[in-house]
Amino acid sequence: MGSVFFASYLIGLRDGLEAALVVTILLTVLARSQRRDGLAPLWTGVAAAVIAAATLGAVLTYVATSLLDGVRLELFEAVTSLVAVAMVTWMIFWMRRSARTIKAELTGKLTDALGMGRAAIAGLAFVAVIREGVEMVLLVFSAAQAASQTVAPLLGMLAGVVSAMLLGWLMYKAVARVNLGRLFTWTAVLLILVAAGIAKYAVHGFQVAGALPGANTVSYDLSGTVEPTSWYGTLLTATVNLTPSATVLEIVVWLAYTAGVLILFFLSPSSTLKKPEPVTAAPASASGQVRETA
Repeated sequence: MGSVFFASYLIGLRDGLEAALVVTILLTVLARSQRRDGLAPLWTGVAAAVIAAATLGAVLTYVATSLLDGVRLELFEAVTSLVAVAMVTWMIFWMRRSARTIKAELTGKLTDALGMGRAAIAGLAFVAVIREGVEMVLLVFSAAQAASQTVAPLLGMLAGVVSAMLLGWLMYKAVARVNLGRLFTWTAVLLILVAAGIAKYAVHGFQVAGALPGANTVSYDLSGTVEPTSWYGTLLTATVNLTPSATVLEIVVWLAYTAGVLILFFLSPSSTLKKPEPVTAAPASASGQVRETA
């Protein structure tokens, strides 16, 4: 359970920290703009995003456990795994590319939303958080299916989210000076390995369902020497889905994804999070818009 918990904790921490960073920026802008009236719609949008992500997780679990079995279940889990891999890959590169400008972009969007009304603020918060929530749910769902466990991944994800919320609160209070650029880099590397394992699990599902060839072409089989329930066997399976036996196609996909994404990640332009320019508020105009002073 410990290794499965850790893998899900990492997912919850990474996605939760990105969401916490977004919320922290929005709260800072509201505080500096002296617009406390925007707090209620902001938290409403955040709550709606959390509920939507939780609903998605409940629906996926219900479909997988109650409506599908056999080949259809294998295909469903394989497809959701591919979607999770695609989303986490996109988010890793998006955060690496946008980390430098995310504060300025969110500040500008929130300033516009303040002039458009409470619904616009709630909508901005919802969109900013729901991306992380959906990605987190898909990743944890796929990891849970690959590890054939349900409780440990859920607990790990919740623990990661709580840790991310604590870090976000500390950042907001300026008590913790967290090097987010470095933190995001190393958690991204670990998530790439987790995503590679989920991609391997997707290939396994397609092969079992007969959608891909090579189900009987085994690249290695250490099941006779490696105990699947041992601590190291459980650790490898839960984190990067390196099982005691695997097909050739599974290993090819795992190696290709890991090597390809890691190379692209470190070759892509890096960006560091820099301190934003102070936001000062000018008196609201007749239309209720907030203007920034130079």
